[in-house]
Amino acid sequence: MNRLPELIFDKSKDGKIGYSFSGTEFSDDLIALDPEQRRTDIEDFPQLSEVEIVRHYTNLSHLNHSVDSGFYPLGSCTMKYNPKINERIAELQEFSAHPYSPLKLVQGNLEVMKTLEEWLIKITGMAGFTLAPAAGAHGEFVGMKIIRKHLAGLGNPRKFVLIPDSAHGTNPASAHFSGYRVKEIPSNADGIIAVETLEEHLDEDVAALMMTNPNTLGIFEKNIVEIAEVLHKNGSLLYMDGANMNAFMGIVKPGDLGVDVIHLNLHKTFSTPHGGGGPGSGPIGVAKHLVKHLPVPVISKRGDQYHASYFNEGIGRVKNFYGNFLVLVRALAYLMALGKENLRKVAEDSVLNANYIRKHLEDYLHLAYPSKTLHEVVFSDKGLDVKTLDIAKRLLDFGIHPFTVYFPLIVHGAMMIEPTETESKESLDEFINAMKAILKEAEEDPEKLTRAPHTTPVRRLDEVQAARQLVLKWQRKQIR
Repeated sequence: MNRLPELIFDKSKDGKIGYSFSGTEFSDDLIALDPEQRRTDIEDFPQLSEVEIVRHYTNLSHLNHSVDSGFYPLGSCTMKYNPKINERIAELQEFSAHPYSPLKLVQGNLEVMKTLEEWLIKITGMAGFTLAPAAGAHGEFVGMKIIRKHLAGLGNPRKFVLIPDSAHGTNPASAHFSGYRVKEIPSNADGIIAVETLEEHLDEDVAALMMTNPNTLGIFEKNIVEIAEVLHKNGSLLYMDGANMNAFMGIVKPGDLGVDVIHLNLHKTFSTPHGGGGPGSGPIGVAKHLVKHLPVPVISKRGDQYHASYFNEGIGRVKNFYGNFLVLVRALAYLMALGKENLRKVAEDSVLNANYIRKHLEDYLHLAYPSKTLHEVVFSDKGLDVKTLDIAKRLLDFGIHPFTVYFPLIVHGAMMIEPTETESKESLDEFINAMKAILKEAEEDPEKLTRAPHTTPVRRLDEVQAARQLVLKWQRKQIR
């Protein structure tokens, strides 16, 4: 059984030291400092040898679950393995440049960005792209600002944005911060938007529909072409949350379906490790009539030189400099390594893996929506003697990161599972067998699940109390 490691303060012993500037050129520099600017002591500062410090932090790092150490089926977040070669390429000194460098010294960097834009245009069928947004939600915000700019130019920015109950959770916030009020529209029994339902909510005050496709149930919105036509007839626009592009890139182009604006998550679909708060990148693609509203800078090529323009009819600047550049490098390296044919295979394999899990577990778990699913599948805890959280906690004892719990909200007790295309059949079988074993325990010994996890350094926490009484800073008096 794992044991919670000692805190570094508990390991501390008076007199231990992990460094010494004595007898070096640094010691004279330290002495020369103004005494008032020197810290003579830090209260409770731990005293350890260098090797103890190294071992302490190395052991702490082993407590973290990562996609490099195990399966990570976190639905709707595409926590897939990313090839290490892309990390090495992003580390190359040739790509390192100060953001204030003259453009003539960073022509290669600009070429990377322009080339990536061209690839994304081909993949999505959109007319133009900006690489500036720093994350998916930032991309949503930028996309909605573009829609507002366009409609305002026509004389009326309108008031409302329609958002399905199966959309990603950041969509309402992005619409709100763009100056719109949100109206939720329900999915039908098949888990998708019915054209008739959309029409009931449409009027001259509706600016756009924000559609996640495939939606958070993993179901493709098959009515999208007709939906786009109905929206455009009303003077409204179609925004597509493309965070789930993993499901159909290389197969279908959103631009061909009538989409006006789409954001992509390079940090999910196109090979940047995702999690821990970043880094991210949420490029926005737009249809032809919206290209002039893209934010600056706009990268272009004239002759054999690349340029960055800061003058257009767009929404202005949305981020310092040129976006998260090294994320862009990783994405282009990923695309160039795969090529068109293998890009399609990524989508096919992600759909295959998700449906492999669905097929093996659909006789054991309830499916709230029986429609065909693509890259992820959503089960529920209906009919079980335990809750979704209990199953998720028990998975930790099997060395598997839990799936997404209780989302989407339209499925009570939801378990959202996305294996991604990078997992092998053996990994999927391990997960399936673990789930079957847990579900058997739920019948025979449910208390084993309600008390899980059993083998992790930290047992089950009071999550309600943790959410309501946050403790964000460790203090020694809390321990002693």
